[in-house]
Amino acid sequence: MKREAWRPDAIDTKVPSVARMYDYYLGGDDNYQSDREACEQLLVQVPSTKTLAVNNRRFLQRVVRMLAAEYGVRQFIDHGSGLPTQDNVHQVAQAVDPASRVVYVDNDPIVLAHGRALLEENDRTAVIQADMRDTEVIFGHEETTRLIDFSQPVAALFVSVMHCIPDESDPGALVRRVAERLAPGSFLVVCQLVSDRPEIRKFVTDFMAEATGGHWGRVREEHEVAEYLTGLEILEPGLVEVSTWRPDSDLAPAQLTDEWIEWGGVARLP
Repeated sequence: MKREAWRPDAIDTKVPSVARMYDYYLGGDDNYQSDREACEQLLVQVPSTKTLAVNNRRFLQRVVRMLAAEYGVRQFIDHGSGLPTQDNVHQVAQAVDPASRVVYVDNDPIVLAHGRALLEENDRTAVIQADMRDTEVIFGHEETTRLIDFSQPVAALFVSVMHCIPDESDPGALVRRVAERLAPGSFLVVCQLVSDRPEIRKFVTDFMAEATGGHWGRVREEHEVAEYLTGLEILEPGLVEVSTWRPDSDLAPAQLTDEWIEWGGVARLP
């Protein structure tokens, strides 16, 4: 597998990264002091954030397992994948079928570095460094074309990343651009942070925009997320708070408060 160049000095450790903050909430070690401080500050105002991150990760694993086992999906593109942790998309999918192929996409250089090491011996999986809004770049990348057969169904994942996209970049248009390039019978998995409390939406949006140096979009409302998937078949149980999406256990941590939730689901292209 051809590897992309990576430079350690490309990482700004003084500015929090969404990927590294998520890693911290999941109990990972691939984060810096700036990330940890931002996470702790956020928890003061929205104490359910860590539980939300754990539930979101479990949602991702359930979705991938279901798509692979029940619908026979063998190709996945994970937009804004974040840092590798336990039970990554390729591990879940390849546990169902070792021939499953996965392309991870993230713009954080540390994701490329860690992903490259993790996948050194797995030629059915690739990590590419790209902005998830650059659909042409992602779909035309040599690793994507090596692994993904776009004449066959693909699962395009946008899990807990749409809130990183500002309104001027039109997250709904991004989903539509991807959908237009996928074969019939493909799937879109979309969820993002939402809140019905204006003060929470404003606080988190302002806090994260400042903390990440502008690498943030907006906490939205449920109806805005639903519009991303207009016209598509939404699988049961519909668009919901993700810990309630086909739960496979009663042991998942309960959402501590309702200040914000991760909300979304799975859609199938006709």
